[in-house]
Amino acid sequence: MREVWLRGPESVDELAGAVAAALDGGEAVLPLDGSDPKAAGLLAAMRPDEPVEPGTAVIIATSGSTGEPKGVLLSAGALRASAEATHRRLGGPGRWLLATPANYIGGLQVLVRSMLAGQPFAVLPPGPFRAERFAEAARPVLAGDGPRYTAMVPTQLTRLLDAGGPGLDAAKAFDAIILGAAATTPALRARAAEAGVRIVPSYGMSETASGCVYDGVPLDGVDVRIAGDGRILIAGPVLTHGYRLRPDLTADAFDGRWFRTGDRGQLRDGRLEVLGRLDDVINTGGVKVSAAAVERLITALPGVRETCVVGLPDAEWGQVVAAAVVAEGAAPSVDELRAAVRASAGAAAVPKRVEFVTTLPLRGPGKIDRTAVAQQIFPPVG
Repeated sequence: MREVWLRGPESVDELAGAVAAALDGGEAVLPLDGSDPKAAGLLAAMRPDEPVEPGTAVIIATSGSTGEPKGVLLSAGALRASAEATHRRLGGPGRWLLATPANYIGGLQVLVRSMLAGQPFAVLPPGPFRAERFAEAARPVLAGDGPRYTAMVPTQLTRLLDAGGPGLDAAKAFDAIILGAAATTPALRARAAEAGVRIVPSYGMSETASGCVYDGVPLDGVDVRIAGDGRILIAGPVLTHGYRLRPDLTADAFDGRWFRTGDRGQLRDGRLEVLGRLDDVINTGGVKVSAAAVERLITALPGVRETCVVGLPDAEWGQVVAAAVVAEGAAPSVDELRAAVRASAGAAAVPKRVEFVTTLPLRGPGKIDRTAVAQQIFPPVG
């Protein structure tokens, strides 16, 4: 396999060349973040001296939600199928701005889409996300003809909406902004619509070669169904063909042609609604509480930007519900927050511990790190 260490815009060009070669049958590519202290461990877990599984064009190294390193194997066919279906959904091939790290699947797919469109891509330089830096990076894309696209995480869009000015103007000029890696809240969707920013919330993962459901509707060729336990199952040409040197994980992940995600969902009139992780259920006093459901209730309150709900060990209850809340403007009081949850979800779902914070710890491109929330925001009491 060919390792590409991402350390700046020049290394993104190197990665793009390596991926182009891999799509044409060349050596498999393993992109890694050169600034991440965990990257060396991810590389070791990929065992680069071992032969690469046949049919692999790209390996996405990830620790996922469990913290266990995994290498997601993606074929040229899966990458192409995802990129081509995305262009059909958005309105045709266009120019792209890479605004998320290219070692993650969302960023890497921007490179693939650009290659298939035959268009150059622009790169948001690494470093803290700032509205003015986004506006500057977007300028060459927005100056070109044809559709203009980018992909980002909800946190980035929130910052653009907060900042206003040139960054928001640039966002409004894109024909579509794909939002992925984390859920798009109703409040964020409403803010984007009011500001005139055209967003496309997406659902997907490394195993589906990036987003495979756009605004609740599967991409062409992608099938979605819900298992008896509420698990989201996905089939189609965008799927991984397994995990690097882990036939056990590969076997567990597939039920025939269906990929077994770790998420719960429901289908309404053919549209997918993601309800949260299967493992986000909190068992408190013998009552099962969905962390995602409590998060949706709290986030819907005026003055709440985002929240993370976790279960904390408790000697009496087994687990208790805890909520870390990022507020904006006039935030609700703890009593108001608890009353709203109690009225909609019952007493068991009411957070026994509530902390207001300025930010939530993240892992990867915009995903809330639930383990870090539990350990850093809610240290043991007593």
